[in-house]
Amino acid sequence: MSLRLSQRVQRVDLSPNAAAKARANELRGSGHDILDLTTGEPDFDTPAHIKAAAWAAIQAGATKYTATPGVKALREAVLAKLARENQLQYSLPEVVIANGAKQVIFNAFAATLDDGDEVIVPVPYWPTFPDAVRFNGGLPKLLECPLEQGCKLLPKQLEAAIGPRTRWLILNSPGNPSGALYSDAELAALAAVLRRHPQVWVLLDELYEHIRFDGGQPRNLLNIAPDLQGRTLLVGGVSKTYAMTGWRIGFGAAPAALAKAMAVVQSQAASGASSVSQAAALAAFEGGLGFLAEHLAAYRERRDLLVGALLGVPGLEVLQPQGGFFVFVRCAGLIGRYRPDGQRIDSDADLVAWLLEQGVAAIAGSAYGLSPWLRFSIATETAAVAQAGPRVAAACALLAEAQP
Repeated sequence: MSLRLSQRVQRVDLSPNAAAKARANELRGSGHDILDLTTGEPDFDTPAHIKAAAWAAIQAGATKYTATPGVKALREAVLAKLARENQLQYSLPEVVIANGAKQVIFNAFAATLDDGDEVIVPVPYWPTFPDAVRFNGGLPKLLECPLEQGCKLLPKQLEAAIGPRTRWLILNSPGNPSGALYSDAELAALAAVLRRHPQVWVLLDELYEHIRFDGGQPRNLLNIAPDLQGRTLLVGGVSKTYAMTGWRIGFGAAPAALAKAMAVVQSQAASGASSVSQAAALAAFEGGLGFLAEHLAAYRERRDLLVGALLGVPGLEVLQPQGGFFVFVRCAGLIGRYRPDGQRIDSDADLVAWLLEQGVAAIAGSAYGLSPWLRFSIATETAAVAQAGPRVAAACALLAEAQP
C-alpha cells in the first residue's frame, strides 16, 4: 500500500540550503577539495559566558517543560533588548519564544492565514517565506526586485500588488540572500503605502539586524513608522548575532492577540522551547555585544575579499552587500557559455554544478526566486573565502562563448 501524502506537504520542498550543504559535505567526505560557501551559519563559537549559563541551568535542574510562550525571565530580557537596541516598547503579553525564528514565522501564518489569503514576498527571498505561506494554505505573491533596484521592494510595486486577499507583507533587512539594507527614506515610502491599506500586516525579519557594514545601529520600519506597530510582527533571535544557530531560540514581538494565537499554535506543535537553550538566550541578551566588533570585522574583511575577486570577472555582476552573511551575484553573462567538456551552461544551477566541480560550493539564485544568480556565504573561515574568490574567477574564465 503506497503512502498518500497531503496536498499541503506536496506544496513545499526540502530547504535548498540544506541540500547544497549536504552535497558539499558528501564530496568533502570523499576526499574532494571543496570550499563550502553555502550555509548562513557563523563559523564563530557561541560566546563562553552563554555556554556557561547553559551548563549552570543544567546543574540547577532547569531541564523541565517550560511555559509555551517562553520563560518569563527570557521574555523580559527580550523586552529590555527591544527597548535598548531597537528603541521599541512592548509588554510581556506581546512577546513569545519559539524553537527558532523559523517557527515564529510558521506559527504566525498558521494563526492568521485562511486558504487563498495572499502574502507579499519580495524576490529574492529566504525560501522559508513562500513555503511557510503555502504550507498554511496561503498564496505567496512574489514581487521581483532586480539588481537595478538593489534587490529592494519599491513602493509602486507594493501598491500595485495589494489586493482584497492580501494579509501580510514580508520585509527582510539586511536581506537574505541580497545583503541589501533599506534606508530610512525607503522605509518611509513603504510605510506611506501601508497606511493606505490597514488590512495588511507586516512581518519584519530582523535576524541579521546587527550584521551590517555601515557602522550603524539596527533600524527597521517601526523606527520610521511607529504607528504601524499595532499590525506588525517583529521576528528576532540569537542564531546570527550570537552564533547560536543550534540552540534554536527565536522570538516574536507582536500585538497581544497575535502573540497569544501563535502560542496556541505552538502548544500543539512543539510546546515550549528548550529550557536549557532559553537559559543560554537569557545570558546572551543580558551579556552585551562586546564580542560583536570582532565578528563584524571578520565578515567585512571576507565580504571585501570575495567582492574584490569577483567584481572584474566577465559575465558576473556583483551586488555589494551592506549587511548579512552573503554575496549575491548575477551571472546572466555566463548563461549560454560552454564548459571545456562541451556541456552548455543553461542555468544558474548548471553554473553551480560547474563551480562545485572546480571546488567551490555555492547556491543557485533560483532557490531564492531570482535567476540567474549565485549566492555565496561569507560566514565561513577567512582563508576559505580568500581562496574561493580566485577559484570562482578561474572557473568562469574556462567557460567559452562557442562550443569547443
